[in-house]
Amino acid sequence: MTVQAEIRSIAYYLPENYLGNAELVQRFPNWTEEKIVHKLGIERRPIAAVEETAADMGVKAAENLFENGCCEPEEIDFLLFCTQSPDYFLPTSACLIHERLGLPKSCGALDFNLGCSGYVYGLSLAKGIIETGSARHVLFITSETYSKYINNEDRASRPLFGDGASATLISAVPVCSENVTESFVTESLIGPFVFGTDGSGADLLIVPAGGHRMPKTPETAQEIPDGKGNIRSKEQLKMHGPGIFSFAIDRVPPLVEELLNKSGKNRDDIGCYIFHQANKYMLDRLQELCRLDGLNYFSNMMQRGNTVSSSIPIAIIDAWRAGILKPKQPTMLIGFGVGLSWGGTLIQLPVDFVV
Repeated sequence: MTVQAEIRSIAYYLPENYLGNAELVQRFPNWTEEKIVHKLGIERRPIAAVEETAADMGVKAAENLFENGCCEPEEIDFLLFCTQSPDYFLPTSACLIHERLGLPKSCGALDFNLGCSGYVYGLSLAKGIIETGSARHVLFITSETYSKYINNEDRASRPLFGDGASATLISAVPVCSENVTESFVTESLIGPFVFGTDGSGADLLIVPAGGHRMPKTPETAQEIPDGKGNIRSKEQLKMHGPGIFSFAIDRVPPLVEELLNKSGKNRDDIGCYIFHQANKYMLDRLQELCRLDGLNYFSNMMQRGNTVSSSIPIAIIDAWRAGILKPKQPTMLIGFGVGLSWGGTLIQLPVDFVV
């Protein structure tokens, strides 16, 4: 029987601790809470506890997914874990999560390191695993703790990022009966996909030290002012905001156009547009440049911040609960950021989608 991949359920987890704008204003007195909201669209952002890792949060997101009754742990055939905050260099965090969730020994598990475009890439991986017959149920987890990479005196990054995790169940669904040779389905429930990479911009969003290219030393741990009001060490996140902004406005509009052309759809055919939740200023500009004014262009950063690879699945849940995202309507997902990397796809959620 021919099958295709479908998103059956999504759940998420956010840490209990939050960093609010009032605290940021105390740290950066030339700001106001209103100014932060106006520019970034964020009132507060969840922050992982000191001892809380991305794997911990991913486990909690997966447990929330299992609790909604969409499936049982023993039904999972493959685990994908997207993170740039692994518990260890090795072993892969997916293997540790596999054990903690009690998944079958016959289940495959792997990590992949990607940031803001990671959810789109992960859906592509899950689709391939399912539609080649390698698995029937893929558990795809995203989780990130960028807060652990950020200096509290780095005003370029500290107000922007929040920590969070998501868990998505992607399952095989039949597209034809045993007595019919041609598919009843004329378009994919996940896809098509468009991808892009530009490694020349890798230094626009980077933690320079800590890997084998630049091992940690006493010198890399020194926190140094950058002359622009930020303080950080080479072991902490360095973001060139204007460069990232220029990259996004250069790459995302053609990405949207290519995805529409590849799918044979017009802008009005898309029920909802969900972009990586970077910041309000960037999303407003992208909405204008992509000619999406007046369409369902969803944003939910106010209580979340930029949760990197988890921002799109969290937004999917919020849009579904708000009644903005409808079942069986094409939804466009656009991810872009660290790498530099970008990707887009269309999804259709089923009527019995579970959150």
